[in-house]
Amino acid sequence: MRLKIEFVDRVGIAQEILAVLACRGFDVIAVEVDPPHIHLEAPALQPSALADVDAALSAIPGVRQARQVTMLPGARRRLYLDALLASLADPVLAVDAQGQVVVANAAAAQAVGLPEERLSGMSLDQLTGDADLTDRLVSHDYRLPVGEVHVGGQPYLLETVALHESGGHVAGAVLTLHAPHRIGERLSALQNYSAGGFETILGRSTAIRHLKQRAARMAQVDAPLLIRGETGTGKELVAHACHAGGRRHEQPFFALNCAALPENLAESELFGYAPGAFTGALRGGKPGLLELADGGTLFLDEISEMSLYLQAKLLRFLNDGSFRRVGGTRELKADVRIISATHRCLEDMVASGTFRQDLLFRLDVLQVVVPPLRERTEDILPLAQIFLQRACSQAGRPLARLSRAATAALQANPWRGNVRQLQNVMFRAVTMSDAAVIDADDLELADASTTAPQEISDDSVTSLEEAVSRYERALLQQLWPKYPSTRRLAERLGTSHSTIAMRLRKYGIPS
Repeated sequence: MRLKIEFVDRVGIAQEILAVLACRGFDVIAVEVDPPHIHLEAPALQPSALADVDAALSAIPGVRQARQVTMLPGARRRLYLDALLASLADPVLAVDAQGQVVVANAAAAQAVGLPEERLSGMSLDQLTGDADLTDRLVSHDYRLPVGEVHVGGQPYLLETVALHESGGHVAGAVLTLHAPHRIGERLSALQNYSAGGFETILGRSTAIRHLKQRAARMAQVDAPLLIRGETGTGKELVAHACHAGGRRHEQPFFALNCAALPENLAESELFGYAPGAFTGALRGGKPGLLELADGGTLFLDEISEMSLYLQAKLLRFLNDGSFRRVGGTRELKADVRIISATHRCLEDMVASGTFRQDLLFRLDVLQVVVPPLRERTEDILPLAQIFLQRACSQAGRPLARLSRAATAALQANPWRGNVRQLQNVMFRAVTMSDAAVIDADDLELADASTTAPQEISDDSVTSLEEAVSRYERALLQQLWPKYPSTRRLAERLGTSHSTIAMRLRKYGIPS
């Protein structure tokens, strides 16, 4: 039985309490004194004898009450501490002032490859193979800068927190080991918290529906995916959606723009670097995106801008999943799905010798093409309305609307910058105009009426009817902003207004 006794603290009272149990032949195996309470455990004490013991305890001056409890506070703390340590996915070690392990959780035992009881008493130098780690820990007051160590043959980032006694003396430290892929999961969660799936790809056109259907099927296949499309079409959104819709959706997602970094920085960002790889490198080295994304997805944007040297290193990784850090000699492995994107024709680059053909074969296992905005004109106005609403909300102003001339100008614009350009145009119009109605002049678009219809190449035409329709659509889109009524436009083109109205409906041009 376990008892909790409340008392008024005075010299000798604990001894008198224990004497009550001792004189009755009850062995006390655990005692915890934390005034004004004393907890004790006497296994032989039965409920039938509790009344007699309670009466004797109450007769002791200063004892207020005694009652039965299910668990001693120290045992409860140990139970919850053990459960807490066991629930931690990261390896955690507590070491004493000499750097020897006192407590380790199950994750630490798994990382080292030894049972938890075998870890107790081992030194940090033994665990990590770093002969001066303990000396560095002591010299830095048990608070080392975050650096890399190797445990069980695997790299970890080491984080230390000093433990102090009540008098201020250092009693040791708590060490937490962060595996690169665990760090990657957290970084990915922070960076991609708002990234969604296929619902973020806006548009209701046939081309967009087909894109979503094709990409959704490819998201389920764990193979390299190449996304082609012009600048501004939303290739990264498609990559995010394919990750979110695939089997790796709970794992990290990272993106690297190959055009944004010089070769040496891109290499260390992608593959990481070993300790002392170059001047200014972190003492313990640094994991690259491949290690951080282990189990997840890595998106390589503008893959066409990657140097031939990095192409060769990436090809080796795609072949067997292995790589080396910059300046390192150890072979590392990572399970990462590669999604790449480009706005350039890689086949032409292969022919010119600026892109490896064998790498193209490895990247182009699955392929989706994001259509440009000019090929899905029915999405222009719905997208413009969405961007207009977002811009007004961000600017903190009432929702504006588009005039007929503005909608016609939006439809007539060639949108060489695609969806990104349309979004920028709407945000600029809302920012620069306070009017409740956004007019064509507020959009600050080039005068479409002065631009000739887009030239049609002979290899893109399947019939005369198609060529005529394409020219007719472009002509009406360009002239409508200047003659925004069916009668005026009919007069300009020398035909009836009913014919113009019919053509406008046919091509989805708002009138």
